[in-house]
Amino acid sequence: MNKSQHIRSWSDWLVLILLLLGAVVMLFPLIILTMNAFKTIGDYNAAGPLTLPAHPTMSGIVGFWKTSNFPVKFGNSLLISLIVAVLGVVISVLNSFALGIGKVKGNRWIILAIMLANMMPQEALLFPIYTMFKQVGLYNTQLSIIIIFTIIQSAYGTYLLSSVYGTFPQAILEASTIDGASRWQTLIKVVLPISWQTISVLFVFFFVWTWNEYMIPMAFLMDDSTQTVPLALATLQGQHTMDATTLASASLLSLLPTILFFIIFQRKLNQGIVAGAVK
Repeated sequence: MNKSQHIRSWSDWLVLILLLLGAVVMLFPLIILTMNAFKTIGDYNAAGPLTLPAHPTMSGIVGFWKTSNFPVKFGNSLLISLIVAVLGVVISVLNSFALGIGKVKGNRWIILAIMLANMMPQEALLFPIYTMFKQVGLYNTQLSIIIIFTIIQSAYGTYLLSSVYGTFPQAILEASTIDGASRWQTLIKVVLPISWQTISVLFVFFFVWTWNEYMIPMAFLMDDSTQTVPLALATLQGQHTMDATTLASASLLSLLPTILFFIIFQRKLNQGIVAGAVK
């Protein structure tokens, strides 16, 4: 092994160690949360939050499951997040194809307007959309949340994808046109297969972001039967005085679906990030 290879091997080990330390730091809150979720209140009071549970129990998880009607909240969050993720991706692709590849007249100004809209805080949107959905009779319905977040997520997706499609190889597009492909065929058979990894990243992000949303669902979903998982946790905190172990159990149960979703789509997410980096 020459000197340069020896130095590179040491630098690789150093990077790996730093990444492992970073992973431990990032996962530390989740580890503490999991340990406390399986503790009794006696264990927590006696040993504090940084010890393993002496008498592991699922009473906190079971209690939150029953008290918050968690299966209904889980179903609501899953339905809303999946629909928003799918619709957000579809609208983002269609808008970006028109703006980035179709070269719609004034596309730069349109993209600028979308970017400025993305910068607007949700607090500024609450009153106008509350008034609008109240007037059309969609207040306190899951459809209102689906519409709102589909627009919000697709605006971000349009801004991101349009910049990607704006650098799409013109030679490929010209070849498809010479072969007689229509605009629709070019999108389906040429553009989508090449950009599928990037689109899959958007799908994962849209799902997780929508699942974790709290403020707008809190203002729009009043009935218990329409509420989502984050609202279940907040409502339980407001209605009951919870001990630390019950709060940890509720938080863990609320986080698990997004963690599992991320793990399932992790490979697609990594491929999408690498594909974007290569481009």
